[in-house]
Amino acid sequence: MEFDVVIVGAGPAGLSAAIRLMQQAKAASRELSICVVEKGSEVGAHILSGAVFEPRALNELLPDWQQQGAPLTTAVSHDDIYLLQSEQDARKIPNALVPKTMHNSGNYIVSMGNVCRWLASQAEALGVEIFPGFSAASLIIEDNVVKGIVTGDMGLDKHGQQKPGFTPGMELRAKYTLFAEGCRGHLGKELIAHYGLDAGKSPQHYAIGFKEIWDIDPNKHQAGLVLHSAGWPLDKDTSGGGYLYHADNNQVVVGLIIDLNYSNPYLSPFDEFQRYKQHPVVSQYLTGGKRVCYGARAIAKGGLNSLPKMTFPGGMLLGCDAGTLNFAKIKGNHTAMKSGMLAAEAVFARLAADCQGGADITEFATLFEQSWLYDELYRSRNFGPAMHKFGSLLGGAFNFIDQNIFAGKLPFTLKDNTLDHQSLKLASESTPIQYAKPDNVLSFDKLSSVFLSNTNHEEEQPCHLQLLDASIPISVNYAKYAEPAQRYCPAGVYEIVGVEQNEPKLQINAQNCIHCKTCDIKDPSQNIRWVTPEGAGGPNYPNM
Repeated sequence: MEFDVVIVGAGPAGLSAAIRLMQQAKAASRELSICVVEKGSEVGAHILSGAVFEPRALNELLPDWQQQGAPLTTAVSHDDIYLLQSEQDARKIPNALVPKTMHNSGNYIVSMGNVCRWLASQAEALGVEIFPGFSAASLIIEDNVVKGIVTGDMGLDKHGQQKPGFTPGMELRAKYTLFAEGCRGHLGKELIAHYGLDAGKSPQHYAIGFKEIWDIDPNKHQAGLVLHSAGWPLDKDTSGGGYLYHADNNQVVVGLIIDLNYSNPYLSPFDEFQRYKQHPVVSQYLTGGKRVCYGARAIAKGGLNSLPKMTFPGGMLLGCDAGTLNFAKIKGNHTAMKSGMLAAEAVFARLAADCQGGADITEFATLFEQSWLYDELYRSRNFGPAMHKFGSLLGGAFNFIDQNIFAGKLPFTLKDNTLDHQSLKLASESTPIQYAKPDNVLSFDKLSSVFLSNTNHEEEQPCHLQLLDASIPISVNYAKYAEPAQRYCPAGVYEIVGVEQNEPKLQINAQNCIHCKTCDIKDPSQNIRWVTPEGAGGPNYPNM
């Protein structure tokens, strides 16, 4: 099938690009064919975000969003920020001492899954074709130009042999292909390597973010309250922070973000999150409530220093596929949307001038650098490196000075050029961490959590978690690092079995995978390659 534009991923970046393209086509009375492919079973099924949403890009894209029924109904009423000093103690930080990027006046507590479902309805009303349940499995590159993508085969067994009902992947060809897969997109990763898009840039940095939705006692609910925290349960060598947002319908969303440059191979991000919920600042709201949904996702947090060249012959990288998240705000949805809108303007202008397609639309860089998106990312460029170099306390103090006094325009740029997986210490140099058993009241195990993510894969299919060398998990990762995959995975995908028989081996439970991509990032040997499973596989988040 041939289109003017194919967009990979029905998240905020991809859908904003589709809407903006079609708006321009309508204004110019021009026919334009746009296809959006989405690997989730429906739009929003794979969307996971905090999320406190800044409506700046939405105001530009769809100014009448309120009249059109956008699901932004809970305005932020108040910000509370705490330093958790121990498992019982906390200090509330005065607003005057908080970096101004952390203030949320004018923002909304939302389900980004539901926002994307609404954006999809707006796109379809304009004539965009959206195909959920189809994974973009591989690139079409001819004469060094991206010509489109091939969707994944359906109906292969675990050995790659055709089962009854086998359906081969389809070529979706386009004049321009926009990649908006989200953080650590597997095709985006391939494009960055193929075209050398990250030359001269700091390596991308990542965190893993957890999120749960809880129904809580109405008497404890304060619609619009936003709570952020730093400190406990994370130690001085592990940066990150927690959050708890009071949404509508007597629900709160609670989560913990842990930077993936942590050093102790015995650290389990999932179990740190279970500990976090025990702190009185958090548990006061959760106690007596019921957990109704769970998920986790990697976050691209390198910012401007790590942002690759976003264009190449025949296409672009958008949103978190490139890494446009503003980590100083802990927000990436409005920036992803703006990147999609800018891309749409550049693509439409080029199509109007040359309908053949296939160009490297280098003028996008000028549009980007003249936008508020670039200004935001420039002002926050030191935020992440400061936290990595100085730790949470001194890094927070630096960021207060940088953001509140100098407005992000200090005359120097901090860099962090160490890859996240390289920060892991040997097990022999590290202290094992003993985590308490879950109480099934506030803390839970991985498998019961995965159940709440509604994750499902066709069981009889090729494993989408590929080992480049099957011997490395035991000969290197287990021998040197006590195989951290069994701890950094938030879904129990990786297990070491056979230890009692002195025959350890790695077992991969791919059915459990919630598509967080942490294994592709944190594996110390860079031996795990995440590729797309059959379309519609993975989590089915109802309103994350």
